[in-house]
Amino acid sequence: MADLSPKMRRGLGITAVGAVLALAAALVLVALEDTVVYFYGPTDLKSKPLDDRRIRVGGLVVEGSVDIDGIDARFDVSDGKNDVTIMYRGLLPDLFREGQGIIAEGVFNGQNFMADTVLAKHDETYMPKEVAETLKEQGVWQGEGAGN
Repeated sequence: MADLSPKMRRGLGITAVGAVLALAAALVLVALEDTVVYFYGPTDLKSKPLDDRRIRVGGLVVEGSVDIDGIDARFDVSDGKNDVTIMYRGLLPDLFREGQGIIAEGVFNGQNFMADTVLAKHDETYMPKEVAETLKEQGVWQGEGAGN
């Protein structure tokens, strides 16, 4: 190292720091990959293999599809093009009702979505951004702005 010019040492130092930062970024991304939960609409679920990954699905609760038996609930969610059946065990949010936007988190088994969390919109004007964007893509969105 003694025979390297200061310019070359500086270049090697910058390269080493860059390599360490790239390695750190790669390790963070790999570590976070298991905790990231992706959002899909019902149409997306029909076209993507999900390998029992934990995901979120959202859309509008289909009128007449809600069936509640004690703490077991079954209902359909639509993005205007396709529906997906959601199975949920637990108490649904107070604001949950037919025709409203929801997001459910859980696992899709290829036929039904097994949810362990259901989130309902919190007032008359709010629509979760992901649900609104999915509904806009399908040409169903009637609201003013996503995520308002």
